[in-house]
Amino acid sequence: MMDVPAVQLGPHVVGTGRPLLLIAGPCVIESRDHALMLAERIATIARELDLPYVFKASYDKANRSSLDSFRGPGLEEGLATLAAVRDRVGTPVLSDVHEPAQARAAGEVLDCLQVPAFLCRQTDLLLACGRTGRCVNIKKGQFLAPEKMALAAEKVRSTGNANVLLTDRGTFFGYERLVNDFTALAVMRTLAPVVFDASHSVQFPGGGKVTGGARAHIPLLARAAVAAGIDALFLEVHDDPDHARSDAATVWPLERLEGLLRMCLRIREAAGPS
Repeated sequence: MMDVPAVQLGPHVVGTGRPLLLIAGPCVIESRDHALMLAERIATIARELDLPYVFKASYDKANRSSLDSFRGPGLEEGLATLAAVRDRVGTPVLSDVHEPAQARAAGEVLDCLQVPAFLCRQTDLLLACGRTGRCVNIKKGQFLAPEKMALAAEKVRSTGNANVLLTDRGTFFGYERLVNDFTALAVMRTLAPVVFDASHSVQFPGGGKVTGGARAHIPLLARAAVAAGIDALFLEVHDDPDHARSDAATVWPLERLEGLLRMCLRIREAAGPS
């Protein structure tokens, strides 16, 4: 993959020649104590492996399949929890922003604002996130060709904010299965540093009230993406996956995180410079 300018995400620099960035945490904030516990334990693993780390958790899952599904604590309480994680654990924090009106408040707490895949073409949302000056991670829509993400990145950069990441999380929206085209990583890396979302890539969306998936395939996809030269790996992680309140079928077990990361780092070392 060709070199692209590095971007700043909190204290971390992401891009060519930089260590693999780990973005990890539960799909949704389940409680303050749970978020703090997971952040601390994942941060400990990251420190042992010398990996720069960003804690990820959503304060509001506005795109849940069912009206009855748990969405999280909401903007105010959720941002307070994420601020506590950043202050107590000392790790940068990332969360989804679904509406332009949320961006200013989110930007006061988050080190990185994430634009969900369904919303990657929403101009007002991209501009609002860009204007915060924080790093913006745009997830590629399941319906979009990778080269079209140039337009999404351009919208954020038009605000004067050059700190843009692009994330792939699979394609073929609508077929109750996602497929990863790893050439998309190379295409998007001509536009910005790239993140691979191994968790959402194994989802089986649209199959009922709760999105299904196959977490057993996460290591396969993560290994392939690291070999392809990604800049960051995105994993949703939980201490009790089967009872996670969101994406239970695709969150990775905390107890198996270190092993997966060690394997990915060995592959990255063997592959050499991207």
